[in-house]
Amino acid sequence: MQHRPSARRVAAAVTAVLAVTAGTVLTAVPATAAPAAVAGTTAITANAADAADEVRLPLDAQVVSAGGTGYLTSRRNDLDDTVLEWHRYSDGAVLPVATGPGVTAYDSNSDFAVTNREGVISVRDMRSPATWSPSFSLGTEFRSGATLVGVVGENLFVSVPTTEDYHELWQLSRVNGVNQKRKLSSRTRNLDYKVVASNGYDLVVLGSELTKQGGGYGPSWWTARTNVLNGAVVDWEGSSGTGRWTHDSTGAYTTAHRGWVQYPEGASPEIVVSGGLRVPLEGALSGAVVAGIVGDVLLYGVPGTTAGEPPSPLYGRSITNPSAAPYKVLDNFTRSAQAPDGSVLVRGFTGAGDGIFRLGGGAGGARPELTLVADTGRVSALRVTGSKVPASASLEKAGAAVPMEWTLSRPGATVDLTLTHAATGGKLVRRLSPPVSGSTFAFAWDGILNGASAPNGSYSWQITATPTDGSGGPATASGSLLVSRAANPHDFNDNGSTDVLARDAAGVLWRDDLFDWPTGGQVGVAKRTRIGSGWQTYKQIEAVGNLAGSATGDLIALDGSGVLWHYLGRNDGTFATRARIGAGWGGYKQLTGGSDLNGDGRSDLLATDASGVLWYYRSLNSTTVPFAARIRIGGGWGGYNQLTAVGHIAGGTAGDLVARDTAGVLWLYQGKGDGTFATRVRVGGGWGGFSQLVGAGDVTGDGRPDLIAYGSGGTYVYRSTGSATTPFTRVTTNLYAGEGTKFNSVS
Repeated sequence: MQHRPSARRVAAAVTAVLAVTAGTVLTAVPATAAPAAVAGTTAITANAADAADEVRLPLDAQVVSAGGTGYLTSRRNDLDDTVLEWHRYSDGAVLPVATGPGVTAYDSNSDFAVTNREGVISVRDMRSPATWSPSFSLGTEFRSGATLVGVVGENLFVSVPTTEDYHELWQLSRVNGVNQKRKLSSRTRNLDYKVVASNGYDLVVLGSELTKQGGGYGPSWWTARTNVLNGAVVDWEGSSGTGRWTHDSTGAYTTAHRGWVQYPEGASPEIVVSGGLRVPLEGALSGAVVAGIVGDVLLYGVPGTTAGEPPSPLYGRSITNPSAAPYKVLDNFTRSAQAPDGSVLVRGFTGAGDGIFRLGGGAGGARPELTLVADTGRVSALRVTGSKVPASASLEKAGAAVPMEWTLSRPGATVDLTLTHAATGGKLVRRLSPPVSGSTFAFAWDGILNGASAPNGSYSWQITATPTDGSGGPATASGSLLVSRAANPHDFNDNGSTDVLARDAAGVLWRDDLFDWPTGGQVGVAKRTRIGSGWQTYKQIEAVGNLAGSATGDLIALDGSGVLWHYLGRNDGTFATRARIGAGWGGYKQLTGGSDLNGDGRSDLLATDASGVLWYYRSLNSTTVPFAARIRIGGGWGGYNQLTAVGHIAGGTAGDLVARDTAGVLWLYQGKGDGTFATRVRVGGGWGGFSQLVGAGDVTGDGRPDLIAYGSGGTYVYRSTGSATTPFTRVTTNLYAGEGTKFNSVS
């Protein structure tokens, strides 16, 4: 990628690659005006090599060209001569290419270093072993006045004047040891050319020609493409829609996109990208260049100056989503080069690094990933040089934790972490323990937020590192983390762990949030939350799972007049305003829900009437009409004083049911997947001492739903085994310890 060099050169260094392991916090900016100066923190991870052994790139080095095995830089020596050097990725070796006054280099988008010294063009293959390294005098190869207007790999593109003062475009290559020249232009009145970009095979040519306009002649501007491999004549795309270009125009060309800067008459400059994206360059952005294209992201900005000077940020913008606002990628940049693999090398800096960055990714318009390829080593203040925080984490398994790690540019600092749940605003604030040695701070988050299992969803994290010696200001880094747990139908605050509801004698409803898995052989209570009063009006309250299709559980409640009400869970432990399901439910002795009885993924409802008939209400996944018309399962259910839908505890694919008879014997009815049940299996006696049996979802973190039994003799969790013959093992819990008679309804 060639664009005009900056007024001053910026620092860079040759070190081992520093891999990006966390996201960049970037702020959107206006689409047409100059994007505002916005803060962005890039998280990068430092190489473990001893800093004393690192080879630093001189501060004034600029990236010129990028290939598959290395990249070319340009700098000045003490004699003010230009020094061109090749930096090899594999071992960090720095190879001299050319030195002297007036030496220039070109972006070849390859491993060929192309230089110009006093009209002699040299092409040097930087691979090992080299295959071709010739030199050409354009005046000798063509005629006096021939100029180089573009380079693609080892292929030179030359503008050759004709006797009529027009120009022809030629390709100069070497094939089988013989110089080969191909004329690429077919129009006779061409005025000028510039090869503005290539993808290694095809190239974009900007051109102009003299055409008749009104009563005279004037230049028309066109865009064309040609192929490097076959030397085809340029494929003109016509002058329609192509604005005036200059030799300051820049561009980029990848397998998916191409774009360039043009200067329409009487209008602001603009970047034109295939597919329809046009970016006006107004105000402070009037001098912007195309720095490259990464995936589906356009990179552009005004080349800036050294760190410490007014920033000239590099911006990114989605090509596939033209309405998306641009955002800052680097605080400052001076030069760039598109690499053959589609990535872009950029000389610039952020608060997390100063040097040459590789920008990759960008698929679907996603923000590019940054890798610090060459570091100047310049440290003007405390910096966060590395962050290792996963983009996502599952906290489903017992003992799961989220490892986090941050590395500072120097030791001697305190580090404070703030982790914030986006949906609720819940925060974890922690001062991290200092490392035994070095400057890397580690923290393993146990997934607990405000005393309970952390809810699912997006989190933002930020660290603030403060020097303990008072030298300089604090450094910050930030990013995001996505937490997930498996859905639990008995979860009301979207943290994957079971919540149990209980109503006391005063009509107050309470929610106890349990931890995800047993600790020390016991199921523990995380915290209790008051939901509200006035629930004494209901004869029965039943947790019925995600009745209306949301990720969290819902409630139904039957009042004294026989009206059934639906309370939709709101994902935060509370419930929406009740919705009336309908009247006529007062004839039912028992209601139970929470099991998917027909395998459609929705929780259904069962009810027994006064004559002992069991009825099946299939869920319709609706808040307004939650159930289909009832279906009669059968009679003979009047002998049971407790029915509990427990989910598929016995290994089947459909929900199961447990029923306790008047003798205290518990029976298991395994769901058959069609709303009916297999022949009952005796679980065992002694269950009469419990006043409530609750199908509580997965309490123990093993992927199977469990049963909670509450009564004056204590509360226990009955862990499901997956067996139809011995479906439960008992686990102790501190839930409702000493409160066996406090609650008249538990669900």
